[in-house]
Parts: sequence; C-alpha cells; structure tokens
Amino acid sequence: MACIVQKFGGSSVASAEHIKNVADRISNRVSQGDSIVVVVSAMGDTTDDLNRLALSMSQDPNPREMDVLLSTGETITSTLLSMALNDLGVDAISLSGAQAGIITDDVFGRARISEIKTDRIDFELEKGRVVIVAGFQGISSDFDVTTFGRGGSDTTAVALAAAVDASQCEIYTDVAGVYTADPRICSSARPLQEIGYEEMLEMASTGARVMHARAVEIGELYDVPILVLSSFNEDADGTLIHREITMEQGNKVRGVAHQDKVAKVTVRGVPDQPGIAVHLFGPLAAANVSVDTIVQNASVEKLTDMTFTIAPEDLTAALKVVNEVKLSLGAMEIISEIDLGTVSIIGTGMASAPGFAALMFKTLYENNINIEMISTSDIRITCVVKADKVHDAVNALHSTFELDVVPE
Repeated sequence: MACIVQKFGGSSVASAEHIKNVADRISNRVSQGDSIVVVVSAMGDTTDDLNRLALSMSQDPNPREMDVLLSTGETITSTLLSMALNDLGVDAISLSGAQAGIITDDVFGRARISEIKTDRIDFELEKGRVVIVAGFQGISSDFDVTTFGRGGSDTTAVALAAAVDASQCEIYTDVAGVYTADPRICSSARPLQEIGYEEMLEMASTGARVMHARAVEIGELYDVPILVLSSFNEDADGTLIHREITMEQGNKVRGVAHQDKVAKVTVRGVPDQPGIAVHLFGPLAAANVSVDTIVQNASVEKLTDMTFTIAPEDLTAALKVVNEVKLSLGAMEIISEIDLGTVSIIGTGMASAPGFAALMFKTLYENNINIEMISTSDIRITCVVKADKVHDAVNALHSTFELDVVPE
C-alpha cells in the first residue's frame, strides 16, 4: 500500500467549510487505497492573531511561552479535520508534533528537527487510520514545545515523508504550483511542470513563498519527490520538485523571485585586519540571526565598511548584537535601513552561459531601478533594491527573460 504525505496550508483550511472540503479530498484518496499522513497549518490568519494577542500581554513575550501559544493553531486545525473525516466514515486521528515523535533542538521559534520517532504514526497507519499531524511544531529533549518559524509546516511534511518512506509529499496551497514569478504581482507568470531541488531551493531562499527553503533542503537530502498542488483547482497538474528534470534549453532563467522587505546593517570604519568578520558574524550566528547578502567595501586607510542584509524581524536582535561588539571591533558607526527588498533570477543554465548579469543590470537601469547590493551563486543573481521598486523589477525581468513563453 502506497504511503502519501499531504500538507494543507493556512488558506486551504481557513474556515470550517474549507476543512470539510479538505476532508472530502482526503476521503477520495483513501478510497483509492492510499495510506495517508496529513500535515496541517493553522487556520487562515490564526498565527498572526495569536502573535497580536501575545503582544497585548507583553511587548517582549517569553520565547518558550510563545511557542506553546503558537503551536495551538495547528493543533486546532488537526482536531477539526479529524472530526470532519470521522464524520465521513474515514477513521482518522490527530497528533501533536510531540505525539508524532518529532524531536527538535531547544531553539524556540526556530527549532530544527533532530529526529522523528515514527512508532506512533506507524501504529496508527497499520490500523488503517488517516494520521493528521499538527505542523510547525515538535518537542525538545527537555519536553518543551518548540516551533519551526514561518513555513514550518512544509518542513514537517517533507521530514515526515522522509521518515515514513512516503512515495511522495504533496503540498497543497492557494496557487496551482511553482510559478516563474509570483502570480499575485506578475500577471504573465506561468506554472512550471517540474523543477530541480537546487533551483527550487534558490527560489525559496530568495522569496518564492510557495515552498519553505528548509523543506526543499530535506527533500533533496532524502530524495523525497514534492508535488505542489492547488487546493482550489483540482484540474491543475501542479509542479513536481525532484532530483532529475528535463532542462528547458530555450531559456536558462527558470524564474524570478523576490522579497518585499529586507533590512540592511552597515558597520562603518572597521579596522581592515584578520578576524574582524568572525568577531562580527560569530555573535550574530550565536543569537540565531540569519545573515543573507554580505558586502565588504574596499579598504581605505586601513578601514573598511561591512554591510549585510537580514530579515526585518531580525533587525532588533542584530542591532543589539552589533552594538555589543562595536567597541571590540573598533567600528566607528552602525547604520541600519529597512525600506529595501530583493529581486533574483534563478536558473541552472546560467552557470555555463555568459551575459545574464549584464542583461539583468541593464533591465533594472532602463527601468530606473537602482541597485543597492548584489550577491550571486552559480545559479542565482540577487539585487537589493528599494522596497517600492521590487514589483516593477519583477515584472521587468520576467519580460526581459521571456519567462511567459513556454520553451519548446
């Protein structure tokens, strides 16, 4: 009997009616003979509502208590879906992350999975039940509830698919797959039939919200095929994320990704000497601040500026760390900026062909979009631009690289 893991995001379970529709879809799959593990997100805006509620209690909520609070959103969804399935005559049981055996480290709000003990899931599957797991959460070795951060239910789903040796992980969302750009802001964006792990990881890391980057990493590591599907359009084929793809030779740029908001920190007047970078970025890592683009300016009179970008929600923590090490670094000034975003072009074919960076920069110039910073990998070029120019940049680049045209 084939085992499938299905994940339904917040928009897919936003109301009681939505949950009943999900139950109908799962029931149909069970009738086809599939063994199903389901991972669910919190309903609609529940997580945001819980965050606001916490802030009404405290401007600096305790991280442990925040994880306990936020985990309840997914727990509510899982129990409601179990009720709906049982009402249809489908034997189902809901499990919290802890009950499902998801063991994590003890980093509240950004926990990482250490292992998954599947004994309980296996036991329930053997009884013929649909197992519904609350996404986004696990339990530490100290028996504290932990959460994985935004998009964490994707991580739960793919990790469970790997742990139970599922034939496929299906991610149900509000769009019909992975698009060449965000269809919400680019009307000419089209869904891709398939994409490789490496390209998808770059797209997810640079803002493509349809999949969480950590989930793609796990999928690649354990070779879990991931099919991204629409919860609302059953006729759409979706996008298969897997190891081998048929290269679209006609256009080596596969997609444009963007981030509406990023923050930038510049440490000015740092002595240009060995060890400066580790004394800056080491403490940031210890504070669980993830740094993206890093630029070090050329040394002038043995002084240099170091600039890096981070998620806006990490700015307060980053500035606290940087100001704590300012004296030891010998820095003259700390400057921060929050009205920035990023735009990226991604494609494995870019590594073996010249001219993509030049064409990207030319397109942005012709559209009066100034580039603040640039970072690259073998298959990605990212530009930091003003936040109010991000959407213009996405549409311009999508047109320049003719991503609306299906390659032959």
